[in-house]
Amino acid sequence: MLLGAVVLPGAVAVAAGTDGTPDFSGRWGRNAFNFEPLPGQPLPVDNLKRTPTGQQDNNALVGDYKNPILKPHAAEIVRQKGEISLTGNAFPDPSNQCYPYQPPFALSMQLGLQILQGKDQITFLYNQDDQVRRVRLNSTHPAKVTPTWMGDSIGHYEGDTLVIDTVGMKIGPHSMVDRYGTPHSEALHMIERYRLIDGAQAKAAAEQHQKKDGAAGLGGNITVDPEYNGKGLEVQFTIDDPATYTQPWSAKVTYRRLNGRWAEQVCAENTREYYDDKDTAVPTADRPDF
Repeated sequence: MLLGAVVLPGAVAVAAGTDGTPDFSGRWGRNAFNFEPLPGQPLPVDNLKRTPTGQQDNNALVGDYKNPILKPHAAEIVRQKGEISLTGNAFPDPSNQCYPYQPPFALSMQLGLQILQGKDQITFLYNQDDQVRRVRLNSTHPAKVTPTWMGDSIGHYEGDTLVIDTVGMKIGPHSMVDRYGTPHSEALHMIERYRLIDGAQAKAAAEQHQKKDGAAGLGGNITVDPEYNGKGLEVQFTIDDPATYTQPWSAKVTYRRLNGRWAEQVCAENTREYYDDKDTAVPTADRPDF
């Protein structure tokens, strides 16, 4: 079964552009991980470990813990995770632990994205581990938000741009905003802005980022269509989390149209950590609860 055939409740598509809204529907993707910096904005955390060609080393995710956006406790977490990665082992993250890919971690990690536009809801389907995110349109946040894995997301259109406001994200043992383990708190407030951009502009931005961060997903079922000359999709986002960062920071992700099949990927939970050749420590109790 292909994800392209999935229709979710509340996500019945509207005719593209008939109500004046931009049409973001369909499958988008990219062939590089991580965030792209925005000119004039504080830089997101990047990888200190580079290959001889200058690309980031995907086999050693060593975040720049000296990045000035990080408060001391956040910098220490990034440093510790980088130390683990330098040993040749992967530190636990939502991907290798079968956890939800919270935003903006999904923007950092996911290569494939499908958007289902509805009258009252936008649904995002992500390729890796079949993650789903829902955004209510023209709504408001509850007076008291109960934290959840994906947070409470509300959206509206501003001309050619879809603006999404997210609060109330739950904190778990593997909560992070990027592939370097950069943490966040429940105070995180995220604003995303989705807009279509010129195809040549999208191609140039995506290829520049791929050259810097290295190719990913090629040879799998997520590959951008090199022959597609239509619009690209740009997502700019801003993170405000005073409990974790010294200031708000922003970045972007550039998507292009995908080609080929989109197969299901299911995260297989087990107690064997294949990347570290060990068994996960399963919580045990010294005495029964009843």
